[in-house]
Parts: sequence; structure tokens; C-alpha cells
Amino acid sequence: MKSFFVDADIAQAKTLDTDFYNNQDCYEAAKEAIFAPTWQYVGDASMVEGDANAHPVVLLPDYLNEPLVLVKDGENTLRCMSNVCTHRGNLVVTEACKVRHLRCKYHGRQFSADGKFLSMPEFKEVCDFPTAADDLAVLPMMKWGKLVFASLTAAYTPQQLMGDMMERVAWYPMNELVYRPELSKDYDVAAHWALYCENYLEGFHIPFVHEGLNQVLDFGDYSTELYEYSNLQLGIGKDGEVCFDLPESSPDYGKQVAAYYFWVFPNMMFNFYPWGLSLNVVKPTGINSCKVSFVTYVLDESKRDVGAGSGLDAVELEDEAIVQQVQQGVRSRFYKHGRYSVNREQGTHHFHRLVAYFMNKYSGGGF
Repeated sequence: MKSFFVDADIAQAKTLDTDFYNNQDCYEAAKEAIFAPTWQYVGDASMVEGDANAHPVVLLPDYLNEPLVLVKDGENTLRCMSNVCTHRGNLVVTEACKVRHLRCKYHGRQFSADGKFLSMPEFKEVCDFPTAADDLAVLPMMKWGKLVFASLTAAYTPQQLMGDMMERVAWYPMNELVYRPELSKDYDVAAHWALYCENYLEGFHIPFVHEGLNQVLDFGDYSTELYEYSNLQLGIGKDGEVCFDLPESSPDYGKQVAAYYFWVFPNMMFNFYPWGLSLNVVKPTGINSCKVSFVTYVLDESKRDVGAGSGLDAVELEDEAIVQQVQQGVRSRFYKHGRYSVNREQGTHHFHRLVAYFMNKYSGGGF
């Protein structure tokens, strides 16, 4: 597979080779190279509260398509496990339900709430049975507030990818956030998933694309901070705009912060506003398409329609329009690379470097 190179010096660097967006083999390889070893949002812990303690989910439908199940046992321990029976591959849980044990409806194999094999009819004559391979696989999982994240492998810890963000907003009352499904929405975008991420990762386009957002953010003070696997765009509000009431423990105390725009590799955006959190998850659905899920968590309803966190639907449609134009452009025979604004496109450069690293690592190379 083709290797990718993005110079560490942003002043010297060229953007990611367009083969990454246009080559089907690259699109397929990114499943294992980029998405399998990293962390993904699985859902909200409220899915296994009340009338249900088991809830099936599919990790990145139309791409990874991995069937998983969230299960809370009698001791309130939450686990994320494979939802595939270890006998013949049937889905174990097909709808949210209340269970004591998990039972496959195909041939009756049973598992405990922690995924351990319990019993199987008509298997007395089977040699060397059961073994650990007959248990359901339990995935690495993390709960932050009520947000649940999981990884298909243990290649990286959640702290490696999300720890810098969690430390920066350690003062934020994550446990008070309320998931609002009626305010959450999916957008189908006719563009490669990485193009959508690149657009998010720079505020350079705000004055040109987002007239409304530009009126509440001070573009002159807009800054990008890079971490190893994430970055932060700090949105400073203009005088009179709704901003955070930051505690003295915050490193941003004294600043008029209207929004924290965190991106976590490869495809999650955590947009913290005074009213709450808009979590955006970019889900590949094809080499020329993606689905962007806006997952809404509300902290203060009274602030939801003011400031940088208002009018998100309009901002999204503006982003979609420009990204879909870029999708057409990267397929041109006359375009292979661009250059970066040293002061405004550090986030996009950082993303391209990570993509190159993960893709090359998978194929046996490096940066």
C-alpha cells in the first residue's frame, strides 16, 4: 500500500496526498489502521438504566459494522462486549432488554452478564470444551460522565487519546449533562470523512463561511493548541457574548471563553458551550460519503439559543456545502497537494501527520 509523508515543519509541509481520499484500498485499510486501534463513542449510560440493562449497538455502521452490547450487571458494573455468539455467530441481543443472563436464541448458548460462558445444550461430547474462546470478548471501555467509549483493541489507552481534553475541562460538571435524543441529529455528507475533520480543525474558514458564528467569536484571538492525539481550538467570545464562568482552577481563568472545540483522533469533536456539550462523531459510510452524528447533552437549557453554541444546524449546513465542494476538487487530476497557513492550519497539519503515521504504521512504515 502507498506510504504517506507530511513534513513535521508546517512551513515546509504539503497536505496529505489525495490518494488517501480517492483510493478504495486506502479507505478499506483505514478500518484497521486508524479506527480499530482508537476509541469511539458507543452511547450513553442511560441506555442500560431503568427497564433495560442490556442494549445492542453497532460500532460505525456501514464501515466497521462491529456488533456490540452494553450490559450492566446486578452490581451496577457496566461492560461493553461483543454481541456475537461464540457458537455460530448469531447476534445475542437484538433489542434493549432486561436480562440476568445473555442467551442466544439460535441454539440456546448462555453467557453471564460479564460475558463468561455458562452453558450450551447438546455439547457434552465436544472435546476440550469450554475454553476462554467460548466467552464473549470484553472490550476496553471508559465512562466519562454518562458518555461511554470503547476500543476494539487495547493498542491505546483512553487517557492517551482523551486525557489532555479531560484534564483541561476537569472543572466541567460532566455528571450533570443530560442526553437529549430529541435534540440530536444525523447529517449525511457527500464527502470523505477526513475532509469533514479537516474542515473542523481550522478556524481559518470562519470569516469566509460562517457569517453568524464570526459575529460572536473574536477571530483575532482564535487559537489552536496541539496535543499528541488531540487538539483544542479555543473560541474567545466578543464583549457581551455568553461565555463560561470559569473557576480559578481552570488554566483559562480570566479569559472570555465562549467555546472549547476539542478534536480527538480520528473522528470525534467535543464542543463544550455554556449550555452543554455537542459531541460530533464522523462516521465513514463510503469513500465519498460520511454520516455526522450530533449528539446533544444539555447542562443549562436557558443558554442553548445564545452565543457560539446557538444555530448549530445552520453552521453545519454551511460546513457541509463547502466540504462537498472540496470533495469534488480533490478528485481533480490537477490537484495532488496544497500548503498550510502556518498560523491558521496547525490543526489540519496535525491531523494529516497522524493519518500518515497510522497508515504507514499499519503497512510497516513511519512518518
